[in-house]
Amino acid sequence: MKWEEFLNAVRNLPVITTEILLTGVSNIEPIRVQLSRWQRAGKLIQVKRGIYLLTEPYRKVNAYEPYLASILKTPSYISLEKALEYHGLIPEAVSVYTSVTTKRQGRFISEAGVFDYRHIKNSLFWGYESITVNKQTGFIASPEKALLDLVYLNNLKITLDYLREMRLQNVEKINLKKLLEYAGRFKSPGILHASETIKGYIVLYKGEEKTL
Repeated sequence: MKWEEFLNAVRNLPVITTEILLTGVSNIEPIRVQLSRWQRAGKLIQVKRGIYLLTEPYRKVNAYEPYLASILKTPSYISLEKALEYHGLIPEAVSVYTSVTTKRQGRFISEAGVFDYRHIKNSLFWGYESITVNKQTGFIASPEKALLDLVYLNNLKITLDYLREMRLQNVEKINLKKLLEYAGRFKSPGILHASETIKGYIVLYKGEEKTL
């Protein structure tokens, strides 16, 4: 396959997978060799084995990072600090796209970014929503689940001082009823205590806002 032929076939795809390219092909080795050559020539970015992006000069559609994250490891959803940034709950920009998955944890680093995956058991794989941008659908934890995933996976001891240092903001986006309900589903005294501390911080934060 020549480069121009390949480019015409994939330039409207935000993410290129060998699964798509090899459909109906009996001899796959020549295509694999070509992909490797185009990667070395700077025409393709390999995000992981079998998943590629066109480089900037050839790219017509940019990949939506949550969509790319969902393809790199399935099933998964973005959570922890990156989800908190997405919901505006923390002021800092987060460079790493951290996702939660029931599969093995891992990390993929490329020009497309850093995609980190944390393992969670099947019974805790919930509390996320789908987000579609440019016909690309990704999955992101709700504000409440992102906070609880952060506490659970990092084994954090949440205090009011910790939440102040974290600069948790826009707390009106956190549904306290849902937060406490979600915490109960973890069946962990530590998570329940953390949810109560977060609730106390939110009540205090709103009270401080009213005095300003």
